[in-house]
Amino acid sequence: MIRKEIRIHNKSDKPDNIVKKENEIIENCLRIEKELPFFMRDFFIYLKNNVLPMTRFSYLSDIRFFCDYLIKETNISSANEIKDITIQDFNKIDAKDINRFIGDYCSRYSVEKGNVVYVYENNNRSLARKQSSLSVLFKYLYRDKLIEKNITDGFNPIKLPKTGSREIKRLDDYEVKRMIDAVSTGQGLTEKEREYWEKTKLRDKAIIILFVTYGLRLYELQQLNISSFNFVRGEFKIFRKRGKEAILPLNKSVEKVINDYINSERPSEDHLPQESNDALFLSLQNTRMTERAIRELVKKYTSIAMGTVRDMGYSPHKLRATAATSLIEQGNSIYDVQNLLDHENITTTQLYAAHKKNAKRELIKNFEWLDEFEK
Repeated sequence: MIRKEIRIHNKSDKPDNIVKKENEIIENCLRIEKELPFFMRDFFIYLKNNVLPMTRFSYLSDIRFFCDYLIKETNISSANEIKDITIQDFNKIDAKDINRFIGDYCSRYSVEKGNVVYVYENNNRSLARKQSSLSVLFKYLYRDKLIEKNITDGFNPIKLPKTGSREIKRLDDYEVKRMIDAVSTGQGLTEKEREYWEKTKLRDKAIIILFVTYGLRLYELQQLNISSFNFVRGEFKIFRKRGKEAILPLNKSVEKVINDYINSERPSEDHLPQESNDALFLSLQNTRMTERAIRELVKKYTSIAMGTVRDMGYSPHKLRATAATSLIEQGNSIYDVQNLLDHENITTTQLYAAHKKNAKRELIKNFEWLDEFEK
């Protein structure tokens, strides 16, 4: 089956790539809905009108996963396909069935694909999300009188780590400088990596500088366009979670690396396909860089900064943590940092304010037991 080209008739003030991305999420939601039982159709409408597209997609994915479990791992339903599960089957489900699914099956399960068996493990945070998706579904079905009882009161509680109990992973300032030096000079790259670096070094440097300056989310950076930047006014526009639009100021470093890349390395529009004309960061195939490619790029340069293997490099989210902590350590207002990073809750920003990575190091450094190291 040939997949038809999708063209966006955009009357909003959002750029076409943002609208297209949102449309892709919605299309994925509709695809999953077609696989799910028909009696859930009113629930689909509820999600469409009450949650964001990405949240809707997550709920639907979790529900499809549960329905697949019902067929393959239980005798609750005799259906051969998910869409054939009946409301009568759902009326047989009790809280203990959900607790077994979440606490036993979801914590560790395997999927066979060809000659490979993939083993998946979920931590408590992931299990809580799956349980939340099912809770929303079962409460709706009970409220809509499709099932006879509300079983959600019997769901086992899932203990989540306390806020701030996890160690925040980020780069120290000296590691950030080492990373910028690596992306600027190619030092620390393998011979094969240097071949690619010679073609993309200005692009890579612009990406790294944007991440550590603004703490952008991965998809915020990936969706940037040339038209996002207004160099006369010294600002650029991004589209954040919940469909919010934000204007961020340019500093001299960011303005320089972006202009260097656009003027000296990025192909001109004459050599680009129409859909890539406005995309800021391009692959060597002259298409918009994927999130996966940017993630691998960041892992590569952060691993050099930390002196570790590539697989142990950090994700873009760790550079978000790096930017947040560095800004706070320089004495900036926690509320200003919250606004810059688009934290919905100030407590999220406070985690970075409370985190002093070097405190433990300084404490132990001055606590020596051997005479030759005492000060």
